[in-house]
Amino acid sequence: MSIKKVEDLVRGHPFFKGMRPEHIATISTCASNVRFKPGDAIFSVDEPANHFYLVEEGRAAVGVESEQGMITVQTVEAGGVLGWAWLFPPYRRNFDARCIEPIKAYAFDGACIRKKCEGDNVLGYALMKHFSALMIERLKATRLQLLDMVAPGG
Repeated sequence: MSIKKVEDLVRGHPFFKGMRPEHIATISTCASNVRFKPGDAIFSVDEPANHFYLVEEGRAAVGVESEQGMITVQTVEAGGVLGWAWLFPPYRRNFDARCIEPIKAYAFDGACIRKKCEGDNVLGYALMKHFSALMIERLKATRLQLLDMVAPGG
């Protein structure tokens, strides 16, 4: 897939709404196509966080593996984003992500994007705002899951 095609898809993705066209062009150079099958581990807690994913098709569960299986805190579907730890040292995963339905996504190389942000602080700040919102959403989902687990009958 050409960089221009990736750029067009990223520009139309809801996560990057409002980003400058030149920033979309810059981060698109760090993207590649990926696919996952149901049951595939997309990433696991504490492994290096080298990528984030824009989900174009499919669904993934985000949570934590336990002796009883995956405790899902959020389901990410088409239009969603997986992964934010690539942006923050020590660049290690905080959650597990597993494919539920076949996923077609774009993987963005975190080191590539961090390098581009070092040269363009406005890009870095824009990404920080977008990914901070993602982190808040994930924390809210985790809080709700914890409340559900401790509720009577939960």
